[in-house]
Amino acid sequence: MAGNRIGKMPQAPLIATLVAGLGLAFILGTLANRLRLSPLVGYLVAGVLIGPFTPGFVADQALARQLAELGVILLMFGIGLHFSLNDLLSVRKIAIPGAVGQMALVTMLGLLVTQAIGWPIGAGVVFGLALSVASTVVVLRALQEMRQLETDGGRIAVGWLVVEDLAMILTLVLLPAFAGVLGGNVNGANLNGANLNGNDLFTLFEPQTIWSALGLTLGKLAAFFAIMVVVGRRVIPPILHYVAHTGSRELFRLAVLAIALGVAFGAAELFGVSFALGAFFAGMILAESQLSQRAAQETLPLRDAFAVLFFVSVGMLFNPMILVEQPLLVGMTFLIIVIGNATAASAIALMFGYPSYVALTLGLSLAQIGEFSFILAGLGVDLALLPEAGRDLVLAGAILSILVNPLLFAALDRLTPWLKARERTIATQEGRAETPELAATSLTDHAVLVGHGRVGSLVAETLQKARLPYLVIEERQVIIEQLRARGVDVIVGNAAQPGLLDAANVASARWLISAIPNPFESGNLIEQAHAINPRLEIIARAHSDAEVDYLKKFGADLIIMGEREIARGISDHILSRIDAPAAPVADQSQNARQVDSKPMAG
Repeated sequence: MAGNRIGKMPQAPLIATLVAGLGLAFILGTLANRLRLSPLVGYLVAGVLIGPFTPGFVADQALARQLAELGVILLMFGIGLHFSLNDLLSVRKIAIPGAVGQMALVTMLGLLVTQAIGWPIGAGVVFGLALSVASTVVVLRALQEMRQLETDGGRIAVGWLVVEDLAMILTLVLLPAFAGVLGGNVNGANLNGANLNGNDLFTLFEPQTIWSALGLTLGKLAAFFAIMVVVGRRVIPPILHYVAHTGSRELFRLAVLAIALGVAFGAAELFGVSFALGAFFAGMILAESQLSQRAAQETLPLRDAFAVLFFVSVGMLFNPMILVEQPLLVGMTFLIIVIGNATAASAIALMFGYPSYVALTLGLSLAQIGEFSFILAGLGVDLALLPEAGRDLVLAGAILSILVNPLLFAALDRLTPWLKARERTIATQEGRAETPELAATSLTDHAVLVGHGRVGSLVAETLQKARLPYLVIEERQVIIEQLRARGVDVIVGNAAQPGLLDAANVASARWLISAIPNPFESGNLIEQAHAINPRLEIIARAHSDAEVDYLKKFGADLIIMGEREIARGISDHILSRIDAPAAPVADQSQNARQVDSKPMAG
């Protein structure tokens, strides 16, 4: 690899790569943030600057890719900690046919473009497939930043990604078997590195035909899932519980990292499953443990640091000269990735009856490509199916789509309230209801809790212990069934849909508690509830000062911002120990951003 030296440390390419990658990513990420762009832009540009296609220092690409793989493993493990197997199975009816259909449509678009410029069919198939599979890392970071991970669109997107990953694993295994038919050369390919199988337990049964390759791969996947579900549930949580009882935070953090990395590596080496998918399932198994939140917190710093290196490593692969040499083909590749994937996924979601804002969330989530696309394009070149220019186009399209994706999500966040209002208007004009007739509650002087996630469930526990009457508004069927089994009043649907607040008897309620993370959706809900019952005390959650001001404008009485509330609790405790007067405590309350605009009800 060209130039792996920095300063006087030629013997330390790993340190040089870390220093150059993280240091430059920090500088350019900060600059991008200053310009109100996503920090991802800075990370990608940092990768371009230390890559082999620009003058100056060149980092070790092989090391950068391995460090980036650690980021992918830790990120997917963290996402798995917030998911359950039931969440994944609940979206299978759309995720499986939707992912397959979207990949097929985009592959056809790529094939049509390559046929127009005279490439062989094999090149077109590989090129189209590489443009059809979204980057897991980019999607999940975007959903987390926009707090969309726990929405319908977010859950469908994660299930969709899992199906795409499984499809790509099969593709990487079967492509060498089809290479001869498609006009490639299987003999010169480095298959072990490309298809992620490595030297595994199944090498004694090396597949000789397409059908045996398919059967062997499906068998390995089934064996991995069975071991994770049956054995993983009995082994992983008890290990963490034992370590937690030792009282050593260092050992607990080490145990979490060892499980995440160990399962991911074992999944890839023994079963041919990607690192990312193996780590995701490890996290999902651990999510059933009471220690899942602590595990997520302990891995967060490393997860963020190594995720940055993923984007730096992507930037290192990019040759900026292709923008000058092939601008038209780069533009067409970019449009297929962004418009083709988004349109196909959104259209499929609409066909399944999902609202437009859910369909758009899904479509924009998939409107970029990443790690699997690079692996597939590299395998295509090794098999002499895809020309090197095709790999450069895939990389250029990936970079551009990753740059644009955060901007599209920001636009969607602003557009979602308008889309919901438009759907209600259309439903009213057509004289139809969006949902079946809602049965009104008989509760009065009660609390209306909107959302039963991590925050809402804790609030519900408090209401239950205080024997206060309350009902929950929730969309997720799994949560709804659990609440009804416990005898809790539940109204099914989105809090902004017509008639739902009336069914919750907001006019006679005492509190409205908005526990949903999306500030725009929460603002719309607060505005409607305040119009129905001006005396209603409205409590909401926020993640920033800007969100506090936004929700206050719509009539929220009490807005809790997590970080400041923690600071207030600590300060109150300290002041109570020294017999502080009441006034300083009130000042701390203001610092906590608990915004009171009218007296407490009752």
